[in-house]
Amino acid sequence: MKIDWVALGSVFGVSLVATVAIVGLFTLGIVGLSKQAAATAGSGGGSPALARSGAYLCFALCLAAVSYGIYLIIT
Repeated sequence: MKIDWVALGSVFGVSLVATVAIVGLFTLGIVGLSKQAAATAGSGGGSPALARSGAYLCFALCLAAVSYGIYLIIT
């Protein structure tokens, strides 16, 4: 049995980048929701609707990435 180390490294690299990107997007969504709450309370400097829509966009991108990954596994 021969291991293709280049392919294994490639899969590891892509998995690492995808994981960091999805976690980063989810974190931005959480931060956006907290900014929305702060802007609603009056202590923030931004628009609550803009913060909420940005957070929802981040969550939608996370959902799309996870759905695409599941689609790739199934097919």
